[in-house]
Amino acid sequence: MQSKGINPAKPAAFAGLKSFDWRNYIVYIAFIGVLIYFSVTLYSDGFLTTGNLLNILRQTATISLMGLAMTFVISTGEIDLSVGSIAALSSLTGALAVSHGFGVIGGLIAGLATGVLVGLVNGMLVTKAAIPSFLVTLGTMGAVKGLAMWVTDTAPVPIVSDTFNFIFGAGDIGPIPVLLIWTLVFTIVAHVLLRKTSFGRQTLATGGNETAARFSGVKTMRIKLLVFLGTGLMAGLAGLLYAGRMNAGRFSFGEGDELSVIAAVILGGTSLFGGVGTIIGTVVGAIMIGTINNGLIIMGLDVSQQMMIKGLIIILAVMFGKKAMKK
Repeated sequence: MQSKGINPAKPAAFAGLKSFDWRNYIVYIAFIGVLIYFSVTLYSDGFLTTGNLLNILRQTATISLMGLAMTFVISTGEIDLSVGSIAALSSLTGALAVSHGFGVIGGLIAGLATGVLVGLVNGMLVTKAAIPSFLVTLGTMGAVKGLAMWVTDTAPVPIVSDTFNFIFGAGDIGPIPVLLIWTLVFTIVAHVLLRKTSFGRQTLATGGNETAARFSGVKTMRIKLLVFLGTGLMAGLAGLLYAGRMNAGRFSFGEGDELSVIAAVILGGTSLFGGVGTIIGTVVGAIMIGTINNGLIIMGLDVSQQMMIKGLIIILAVMFGKKAMKK
């Protein structure tokens, strides 16, 4: 006999809906909305063609890769504004190594070493000198940018190695761009590192409550140093991918990328205040920003208008991130 006024099926049926919070999926909802909007409004302009969609993935590969590393930095409660400048300098050092006969391996080592060195400087200044990461990386952003301009007197460095250009950006394996393969591989690595390892747990703990993490045995300064080394490394790789795709190293590569990278990370669901991070969300955020840029270009908007919209995206992302922290 069923008790009067009680429907045992009701709590189970509505429990999931009651606990659902759409703010946790804002990047996916927004991405679908953006995709539908441009698909409808720009259908006759070829937005949905395979070539254009693959081009979006190529254009967002460098942002995605730098965003993966930035996710770890922001998850610790820090920030890195120097990634774009590191990418530019790494593209030049990699190109110079190749042009001086050191081959693909020499270019790879030179580009990655450049990124790691700048990342080490950033990390040491933040952890040893106790300078806020915003100020440190703002300073290194300008210094590295100036160095990139000075190294070659603002002249591009051509890369005539077909092998280098194929591996680092210009190649396709069947219908799949090499840049997409780079992105997929490092997305898997970063996701596993953040979610399945003690390093990932310690990274989130450092950003969530640094004092408590320190008392729990987490070497928070070591974690911060490592995440800055990570952003330097990935920015160095991004610089090589820029160089491979454009067949040259240039001081202008990566200009303004720090805004796109931070926007992708925050929009993807990583908290600007630390303690919460998501790798998949970062990649989706990067692709969404790339989709918006692509759609705006097809619509005929100029660079200044695109920059305005990027700024608005960052503001909205931080607003939603802040609300999610208060829920």
